[in-house]
Amino acid sequence: MISSLFLTTLLAALANGQATEPISSIPLGSPIVDLGYASYLGYINDTSGITYFRGIQYAQAPTGALRWQKPHSIEAGNGFDGAVLNATTIAPSGYGSLPAAIVPANFTGLPGGSEDCLILDVLVPSNPKSARLPVVFQIHGDGYTFGNAQSYPGDAMVHASNGSIVYVSIQYRLGLFGFLGGSQVAENGVLNAGLLDQRLALEWVQRNIRAFGGDPARVTIWGGSAGGGSVTLQLTAGGAVDNPPFSAAIAEYPWWQPLLNASQQESQYYNTLRLSNCSSITCLRSLSSTELQKLNQQVQRAAYPSLVGFVGYGSFYFGSVVDGKFVRELPDTAFKLGHFYDVPLLVDHDAYEGVSFTNASLMSQIVETTDAEDLFPFAGPAFFSRLYQLYSRSDFNSTFFQRAQWLGDFSIDCPTYFMASQAVNHNSNTSAVFKLTFAAGVQTHASTAPFLANVDINYSGANNVTIAKIMTAYWLSFVRTNDPNPLKLDIAPYWPSYHSGGDGNLANGESVGFKDLAVTYTTIGPQEDPDANERCEFFGSNGYVVRN
Repeated sequence: MISSLFLTTLLAALANGQATEPISSIPLGSPIVDLGYASYLGYINDTSGITYFRGIQYAQAPTGALRWQKPHSIEAGNGFDGAVLNATTIAPSGYGSLPAAIVPANFTGLPGGSEDCLILDVLVPSNPKSARLPVVFQIHGDGYTFGNAQSYPGDAMVHASNGSIVYVSIQYRLGLFGFLGGSQVAENGVLNAGLLDQRLALEWVQRNIRAFGGDPARVTIWGGSAGGGSVTLQLTAGGAVDNPPFSAAIAEYPWWQPLLNASQQESQYYNTLRLSNCSSITCLRSLSSTELQKLNQQVQRAAYPSLVGFVGYGSFYFGSVVDGKFVRELPDTAFKLGHFYDVPLLVDHDAYEGVSFTNASLMSQIVETTDAEDLFPFAGPAFFSRLYQLYSRSDFNSTFFQRAQWLGDFSIDCPTYFMASQAVNHNSNTSAVFKLTFAAGVQTHASTAPFLANVDINYSGANNVTIAKIMTAYWLSFVRTNDPNPLKLDIAPYWPSYHSGGDGNLANGESVGFKDLAVTYTTIGPQEDPDANERCEFFGSNGYVVRN
């Protein structure tokens, strides 16, 4: 259990400590959690009413021979000897990289970072309402190539919960470190190492969250963008034939970029060898962390635009792939077949998702089509003819917005429709599925973030605090009851379940029945799902073409 008092002078003294640094002298009343294999010293923020535990390792450092291997649990080997460890400082992020399309030519990689990055933060209310609180498990986004445990902070949500939730945010291996593809990686390690990291962190929560006052039977996984894509793949993990280490899921603006097929993965792997002057994965494992981080950015840079047919503008070169094990099939297929866990589901997306992933200098449909052929190298003339029939140039005031619309639909908007509609088709509780379209904030990708995941308990990052409080209450209600309505604010409208309006079938090309909650600056209320349309049916029927 967590002690209720803490001396602020101790925090100042430990401000420069490392996440796993043993503590020799501990003042009486300090917040300490005993996990058996080690204890962790946290700190209390009286203003937020939150007790923080930072940088807790859930896995051994994936370095050297452990690169591109399944993560090893921290309990299995740690050298802590039951010591009290300092958990008062933010741990280093994993090494990150950015797409070449958005960085200057001399960019060599994001600063800082560490391979010893498999950590999580736990935020606990200082005055919990019970000894077994529901848990939010946050998987950060940022394209599977950057981000950290602070990308989607839980401070405002834990504060708003009034002692009713525990918030866990994790880190996992990114880019080259977590998602290098190829047969040699599969034969001498694992594909999708970053996804396996996420899974191990969930298992750590199952074993250890009781010590923080959390309930392992009530864990809601939540992520946006690549975090939402990660939630998708955790839902379908291994064919979803066992019991999941979570009880509900929130997939925000889930990023479903194309998954590299086997031949593209081979190209990625051998391009990595070429740029590193290595001839084997053994050699790659022998490189220093600094060398591998430089390579991390070099490989991503080489993918665009030189590898025509591999990466279109706005897409990321690293990400999940079908490995036949953890990711057994494309997400479109898994959801159509019902190969996902039967848990309550909430999905959303922002109003203009494709804008952030479209080249602002795009001026002609010829260039747009070339870009589309890079994204969808296995699509033929019939596909593109139908694409531009559904997204007619006359419907948009520029090529930019035309491309932004179909890209946003393909990668994010339609996946929310696929997930929600198939959850209604396959889940035992068809009323525990909810969908939302967010047209507030800046309305582009990740606009909900400052309204929900804010480090400031007063929501300084959101430009409408009332909407932030309404949204947060919906989320907290879903986490606590699997329904956004029982604990919503009194001023907030009722959010109907996705299935409440009918069967969702298409009639004369128009959507019928499925209910989406529309949030704008002036109104919040139900609407028929705008994504239940011919455009999404087109992408859904071409899953093998557009997602490899």
